[in-house]
Amino acid sequence: MKAAFLIAGAGLAVAVSPWARRRYVTWGATPEEVAGALLGDDLLPDAGLISTRAVTIDAVPSAIWPWLVQMGSGRGGAYTYDWIENLFGLNMHSADEIQPQFQDLAVGDTLPLGSNGPAMRVEICEAERTLAFRSEDGAWVWIFHLCPDGARTRLISRNRITPPGGNRAVRALYDAVMAPGSLIMERRMLQGIRQRAEGLSALPDPVSAS
Repeated sequence: MKAAFLIAGAGLAVAVSPWARRRYVTWGATPEEVAGALLGDDLLPDAGLISTRAVTIDAVPSAIWPWLVQMGSGRGGAYTYDWIENLFGLNMHSADEIQPQFQDLAVGDTLPLGSNGPAMRVEICEAERTLAFRSEDGAWVWIFHLCPDGARTRLISRNRITPPGGNRAVRALYDAVMAPGSLIMERRMLQGIRQRAEGLSALPDPVSAS
């Protein structure tokens, strides 16, 4: 029993260690992407928690952008674990097709985050390049950036968050829980976008096929 507690304690220590935290908040991203500035960073310059995660997609930005702009509660969903999102009342239902009614996103639009969460306001909407949201309470900025590389694209997702409360212990606990938890959901989201965009990109061009 004592050995089991020691093993569990050691596992927990590793899970919340600085090494593990770096892995949680930089999944898929290169050191250059982690250190690099993104359009929208200045929307929350003094964030206490920053994550930069990325994925390579075998598609051009124009095949990825429609999936990004239709994201949201009551819209195209988040392409992650809907059942987990909906435990928190977020009304997420991930779409498997482009939904034309949600494609006209513009700066100033606000998207609800479930029925109780703060709405997310569109702050930057540069087509096929950068989409950035900021929560109405100012505590969260979420940036999506598309970096083309030939026929492929790097999709970079950056979250900038101000953890609640001024107590250092509370902020540390929030960080320890948020870092691995957000990785589980965001990794699934990035992979979901990749799967959908690559599927769309693989469809024959209706012009050339006619």
